[in-house]
Amino acid sequence: MSNYPMVPGHEVVGEVVEVGSGVTKFTAGDIVGVGCIVGCCGNCQPCKSEIEQYCNKKIWSYNDVYTDGKPTQGGFADAMVVNQNFVVKIPEGMAAEQAAPLLCAGVTVYSPLNHFGLKKSGLRGGILGLGGVGHMGVKIAKAMGHHVTVISSSMKKKEEALDHLGADDYLVSSDSTRMQELVDSLDYIIDTIPVFHPLVPYLSLLKVDGKLILMGVINTPLEFITPLVMLGRKSITGSFVGSMKETEEMLEFCKEKGITSTIEVVKMDYINTALERLEKNDVRYRFVVDVAGSKLDH
Repeated sequence: MSNYPMVPGHEVVGEVVEVGSGVTKFTAGDIVGVGCIVGCCGNCQPCKSEIEQYCNKKIWSYNDVYTDGKPTQGGFADAMVVNQNFVVKIPEGMAAEQAAPLLCAGVTVYSPLNHFGLKKSGLRGGILGLGGVGHMGVKIAKAMGHHVTVISSSMKKKEEALDHLGADDYLVSSDSTRMQELVDSLDYIIDTIPVFHPLVPYLSLLKVDGKLILMGVINTPLEFITPLVMLGRKSITGSFVGSMKETEEMLEFCKEKGITSTIEVVKMDYINTALERLEKNDVRYRFVVDVAGSKLDH
């Protein structure tokens, strides 16, 4: 539920202007980033295991209540105050607008590949859905040395997937001949589709021990038949953003491999148009809002 007035923005990059007396990790002038989470309890098992994104008392970057009882406000503001434990340094040489989407979309893909041991070269992966998260999935998986197949409902994004993002193959889910050809061929599928869809066709594409990793927030039950999972010891699992540690690792990995996000930079006065375009799927692949250049006080 949204509580208004609300300032959103959860992929935030900016310059440190001031630090408190207890801050040791950052100094004024540093270029830093903040993702989806700005607090956690620090005492539960996930927190102690450095996977604080799974803390039941995590505090979201916006539309949540902070420890002082005040609402949290996100990055579409002229300033933001954040606990140093939820801030990452942006690697030198990485453009701020390029780094911003990595703080959610980038780490959302990196985390499951890291956790499930899917970082090694030579794996065959599928990316289901080519949006903000999906396009980062293609780039990161390719940089890890994977053979990447983009799976989509139409031919619309074929050229983008193969020519611009560097995917190895493009599969239209309604093409039964090709779907049949690729049965038992993938080590994992990152499923970014945010609406109801059947799982059975995609489970068929997985090898023995293959993983279908769900990332779309869907509030209606999904369906599958158990033999498809049992007879290949396949897993249906989920993953949520990533830890601060993984975020730091992912930024270094992206810097080392020269990975950037595909973005369109807009000013604050363009927000309503950007949202209308977003509804029509007319963005490749993330809008980044230039808050500092938007003259908010005018």
